[in-house]
Amino acid sequence: MKKLKSLALIIGLTIFTGCGYYSFTGISLPAGTRTYQVNYFQNDAPLIEPGIERTFTNMLADMIQNQTSLQLVTSGGDITYEGEITEYRISPTTATADNTAAQNRLTIGVRLRYYDKNNPDEDLNQQFSFFYDYPGTAQLTGGQKETAINEIFERITQDILNATLGKW
Repeated sequence: MKKLKSLALIIGLTIFTGCGYYSFTGISLPAGTRTYQVNYFQNDAPLIEPGIERTFTNMLADMIQNQTSLQLVTSGGDITYEGEITEYRISPTTATADNTAAQNRLTIGVRLRYYDKNNPDEDLNQQFSFFYDYPGTAQLTGGQKETAINEIFERITQDILNATLGKW
């Protein structure tokens, strides 16, 4: 009976510690990385949508906070995210027989600069973008605009996290 308890304890500890190092997000933090910093992303798009720079900056900081064990700092982070919103564009994607838009597309692009002070070879300077399609008869205002922007930023922030810490 004593051997059975010992065996169960060893198996339990092996399973517990084995699962402790696995990440379902695929994120592997560089050695010595404990803090991150997200600098304010300026809105440099030709068409300015007020407030999206603050929304994007906060969504990126929150995504990293929620999916890693890193601590957010305002300066001197082990890794730093910075950049600007470079594109905010609405364009028709399909037309009707009478030459009106059947569907429109909102596209947002973000230029990212990522710095890893413990491993400068991992630094990244890359453009990310995504889109949201909506009916040509609809106006992109209010709740629909907020939904569109949130969906686009959710995808872009996840792509950024995968490119920088997930190495996808």
